[in-house]
Amino acid sequence: MTAARAHAIGEPGYTSELLCEPESVRRARQFVSSSLSTWGLEDELGEIAALVVSELLTNAISHTRCRTAKVVIERRQADLVRICVEDDDPGLPDTDLRRPSDEAVGGRGLLLVDALSHRWGYDRRPHGKVAWAELQTSACG
Repeated sequence: MTAARAHAIGEPGYTSELLCEPESVRRARQFVSSSLSTWGLEDELGEIAALVVSELLTNAISHTRCRTAKVVIERRQADLVRICVEDDDPGLPDTDLRRPSDEAVGGRGLLLVDALSHRWGYDRRPHGKVAWAELQTSACG
């Protein structure tokens, strides 16, 4: 299930609904890359944005019981891109950013998001939550 669509009103942006399965992470990376390319930001933000959306979506897949997740990328300002992953699970992300032990298999995703983004967080919704990260760019328009 992949349905990318542009926002009709508000900030320039695109939305894609994906199944909550590991194969969707690759699709989310391609979706974000394509969106950034449309805005001429692929070279500047492509690798960082791909890692960020990978980590946010992987958290939704690994830590919720969602069947689908919505990936949204918005150009909030000329120099700010926001990547969001929305799911319908009421559980909130663990925002404890302590470094896991060297033997731990996971637990580094949000550390990466924190290191790569200007700021990040999550918002509660009536039916779930949205995890988001904002990336700054040097673009001016």
